[in-house]
Amino acid sequence: MTEPDTAATDATLLETLANLRWNRFHTIVVLLFGLGWALDAFEVTLIGNVLGALRQHFHLGSNAMSFILAAWFAGLMLGASGFGILSDRYGRRRVFLASLVLYGAATLATAFAPDLAALMVLRLIAGIGVVAEYAAINAAIAELVPSRSRGRASAIVLNFWPVGSFVAALLAWLVLAALPADLGWRVVFALGGVIALSAAWFRRHLPESPRWLIEAGRREDARVIIARIAAGLTDSTPLAPAPVVQRVRREVNGLRVLLRHYPGRLALGAVLDFAEASGYYGLFAFLPIVVLPALHLPPARLPVFYLAGSVGALIGGFAAASLLDRLGRGVTVAGFYLATALALIGFAAVTGMGAGAIMLGFALVNLLATGSWIAAYPTFAELFPTSLRATGIGASVAVGRIGAALSPFLVGYVGARSMPAALVMLAGFWALGAVAILVWRRRGGIEARGLALEQLAAEPARYV
Repeated sequence: MTEPDTAATDATLLETLANLRWNRFHTIVVLLFGLGWALDAFEVTLIGNVLGALRQHFHLGSNAMSFILAAWFAGLMLGASGFGILSDRYGRRRVFLASLVLYGAATLATAFAPDLAALMVLRLIAGIGVVAEYAAINAAIAELVPSRSRGRASAIVLNFWPVGSFVAALLAWLVLAALPADLGWRVVFALGGVIALSAAWFRRHLPESPRWLIEAGRREDARVIIARIAAGLTDSTPLAPAPVVQRVRREVNGLRVLLRHYPGRLALGAVLDFAEASGYYGLFAFLPIVVLPALHLPPARLPVFYLAGSVGALIGGFAAASLLDRLGRGVTVAGFYLATALALIGFAAVTGMGAGAIMLGFALVNLLATGSWIAAYPTFAELFPTSLRATGIGASVAVGRIGAALSPFLVGYVGARSMPAALVMLAGFWALGAVAILVWRRRGGIEARGLALEQLAAEPARYV
């Protein structure tokens, strides 16, 4: 096949994929990705729910508790960029299956950690595994669904996060209330690991991204998958295995390509992720590190706060999913980030009113915070070209995890002196994200609602 014929074939395949009508296949893919994402959330939020019990078991101060969280975030930071590059090189499917096994096994092993050092090492490994999901899932879902539904579908998948958080909080609450604290946290980690590993069983039927296969030169495999997607096939046979040796043709340093041709997009992704990760994980560190000791609450009470927060998060996530394809990316992201900053300032004003007010304030802020990051991920994920999408997402997430790692320490330091001051500090992170998306739009950054992914990557100079 000559080069013009090849380009025409690629364009035809991509246009067919982008303009497919929503069918049973897309619904099943969204549910399977959502299930895995819920299990990711389940595993991620376990540590917050059992941190009070770990504090008692290992006799930890606030600094040591921050180090446990920091080990987790260090794993996220180390794995983010690396797994993004692997996802672009070896395919989305191989990475999101391998990630489930890695972090599931590490979480299960955490249940048997003999000491604090082992626990921190296992949390770091689990963090490396989980972050692979960030790049592979956000890249794959954007590449598998029709253009007109891309924002809503991505947001719906991400909205399974509060479902997983709710189940984690409920399980931790029940287990910690029923078992001695020394045993309860181990049981919670064991259950979390088993559930996470089970996600690989459901994910095994998901196909490789046809867009990625086209970039890899496997047009016939892409054609087969697109035909099955168009027919709505969701049988038990994997639609196409990801290649083991075949590599996507690209320049050696993908990050350098992004910096040279898409600097504005990479900067937007990095700042949005840094703002939400610093604010979101700082908010969740606020409860065990500041509220729990200040109010002298027992560890078993902590999951109740997370249960309330998960209900709020679910509402916020659905709101983001409904608005992304209606109002557009820029308005939705800026509105949620700014509303979260203002809500945190309001939260700071009610912290002296007791545990009930703190629980309600946390639920409201988590509603808006979850809507913020659920809107942000699809917004910057779709801006990168297919061959470098997971690399771009991974690099953005890696920058974000720097903020996530530092935030618990800042919250612990400031919160020990003033609860309201810690929340106002977190409001500043969210305000930074609002400014970033507003500057992006002000400078002519593309509004991607309804556009095919290939259109977004066609003219980097025009679209920033």
